[in-house]
Amino acid sequence: MKAFVLAGAAAAACWAQSFMYRGFLDTRVFLYPETAVNDSGRAVGEALLRWEPAWRAAPWLRWNASLDVRFDTHRQVEREARLDWGDRGLRRPAVSVRRLSAVMNRGPLTLEVGKQFIRWGKADILNPTDRFAPRDFLSVVTNDFLAVPAARATMEFGRDTFDLVWQPRFTPSRAPLLSQRWTVLPEAVNALALRDAGARHPGGSQFGGRWNHFWRGGEFSVSYFDGRNHLPQFDIWTGSQLLPVGFQRYFPRLRQYGADAAAPLRWFTVKAEAAYFTAPDQQADSFFQGVIQLERQSGEWNFVGGYAGERTTARRSRVQFAPDRGLTKAFLGRAGYTIDVNRSFAVEFAVRRNGDGAWVRTEYSQAFGQHWRATGGFTWIAGNAGDFLGQYRRNSHISLGLRYSF
Repeated sequence: MKAFVLAGAAAAACWAQSFMYRGFLDTRVFLYPETAVNDSGRAVGEALLRWEPAWRAAPWLRWNASLDVRFDTHRQVEREARLDWGDRGLRRPAVSVRRLSAVMNRGPLTLEVGKQFIRWGKADILNPTDRFAPRDFLSVVTNDFLAVPAARATMEFGRDTFDLVWQPRFTPSRAPLLSQRWTVLPEAVNALALRDAGARHPGGSQFGGRWNHFWRGGEFSVSYFDGRNHLPQFDIWTGSQLLPVGFQRYFPRLRQYGADAAAPLRWFTVKAEAAYFTAPDQQADSFFQGVIQLERQSGEWNFVGGYAGERTTARRSRVQFAPDRGLTKAFLGRAGYTIDVNRSFAVEFAVRRNGDGAWVRTEYSQAFGQHWRATGGFTWIAGNAGDFLGQYRRNSHISLGLRYSF
């Protein structure tokens, strides 16, 4: 009997050592000095509870999970209490599986299967090659990545890494809601009755591969993607005197050929990333997009600055939501300062080459003890109405946040 008790105690100890979790409760308030044409709200409150358990079932097998529970005051979050897996709704789900995947390691091979985050590229603010990374753009300049269901195999051989990804089910980025301030319509359209017909999600799978190589002077990679653009275009149909104008989101096919590189020099690190995009079904633009940036660490300061460019080779898109392309033909930068172990300050910006649009975000963060952290920031947006950044000039805002981590 004593042997059984000892065995049970040992198993419980092993379980305790192999099972871990962390999480946080985050509350934020966004204050807008100006109202928008389609949104009179000046204050938005959000609350997010995130729990992230992890279990190492065997030396070669690890399970990762993340569960989100959300609520807000501006109806960007669904009011239906259901467990969401697919992230296909126009609004954020109230309860969702953010991540759930199994990671298996055997020698040079790592295989991850399930809902996971996949990031490619080396640039910091804009990543042209990052095609398996949809985002939540309900508030355009405050966005977060969405995980995708996929099987990912990574093989490492000395200085070379090969990455293969297969995504069986499409996950779109979320675009701003029609009735809220981050959707800016032309003045002629504001007087019309509009009907949002939702989204037309494609079937089929997506595939991509990436090869990364290290050498004495840095690293470089080449990548390929064949699938769908996770950012929507819009079908629009005009109504009669009795019927409103309707629109529906769709996601055209996209093929990408990309490359990126990083080289540390004496005074700074140079990073470059570029991709060429084609449209196999001729429903989207074909274009080239590239970023070059310099990065430097100096004491407690970190500086990143560069330029993002784009050249369209075939124009076919009619109406689209493309924040990645909206940040091109612009100077991009970021600076961060670590004041001490508890306090930090950061500023991030994008300025159009022609001066038609500008966006600057600053944030100060301070920890209190082991569990609490407060943040405060200000986002300033200015420019012309016809510019991607400038159209949001009425959306400058103050943000206040408080987080409890456990």
